[in-house]
Amino acid sequence: MKDVIIDDMINYWQQEDGLLVKRDKSKLDSSKNLWIDARNVSSADIDLLEKEYNIDHELLLDFIDPDELSRIEDWDDYIAAIIRLPVFSPNAEVRYHTAPVGAIIFKKIIITICWTNCEVLKDLSENRIKGLMLSDFPAFITRILSRADTMFLRYLKEINRRTNSIQTEFTDSMANSELISLLNIEKSLQFFTTSLKSNQLLLEKIRRTKILRLDAEDNDWLDDVEIDNRQAMEMADNYSAITAGTMDAFANVISNNMNASMKKLTVASIVLMVISAITSFYGMNIRLPFGGERNDWLGFIVISAVCAVSAFISLFLMSWDYRRRHILKRRKK
Repeated sequence: MKDVIIDDMINYWQQEDGLLVKRDKSKLDSSKNLWIDARNVSSADIDLLEKEYNIDHELLLDFIDPDELSRIEDWDDYIAAIIRLPVFSPNAEVRYHTAPVGAIIFKKIIITICWTNCEVLKDLSENRIKGLMLSDFPAFITRILSRADTMFLRYLKEINRRTNSIQTEFTDSMANSELISLLNIEKSLQFFTTSLKSNQLLLEKIRRTKILRLDAEDNDWLDDVEIDNRQAMEMADNYSAITAGTMDAFANVISNNMNASMKKLTVASIVLMVISAITSFYGMNIRLPFGGERNDWLGFIVISAVCAVSAFISLFLMSWDYRRRHILKRRKK
């Protein structure tokens, strides 16, 4: 089926033969339930929804707040819920993050509002979710939660593969860019962990408060969603611990390499200090042993000999250190 292109505006969907169909606002069928899909909303879109459907202004501001946590509330004329969804932004510094989507449930209308776009909402509008029915709004919400957990798990696997790739790249190059990439991955995992825990509290509140009237099938779906959500939380915690450990290991490797370089520079500086001391000594304008007008060449020979001996000692120490590290690497293999 050809993908439906969604503009950055408010879109209207109704269901025909089990499939969601995009409609113009002027051609809506009042006898059918309606899904109003608002993504990448502007202030004008917010004002339009507030006036047309009499939605609380502060609630709408919560929907577009990137840091708003999941929750569900029972208002006088509607039910309001906020769900945290995973988002993949390939051009962003932190590619994997989360965003809240707000849901307003009326008797025959459900409105979803999000300040950005994400794969979960795309899957809804492109009929990729089986068994999605606009005639049952509680089931519609559980399907969103279920799809969110599926995308969380998929993105976590991609993050794990990216972490392994960075580890290989770091072994070859040991550049700072790999550490920065791991830091961004750690941020993504923290975003996922916080959002998954927030969604878990939402699931518990849905089951405990009975704000949504769930039938037996919906309760079964809710059980599956809770299992997937816990699995995603455990994966996020494990990957976060692994990433933190990898970052510490890489930092230690960089520190050890720096210490080895400083050791070589220290040896070289000590050798050069001997040469510098001797040349400074013979640069004095007083009479010195093996110096003076009668022994000019003798002083030059002594200085040259000392420099040669110092260079030989320096080369010997560096070659010995190289052979020692080479032997240790062979033993490890």
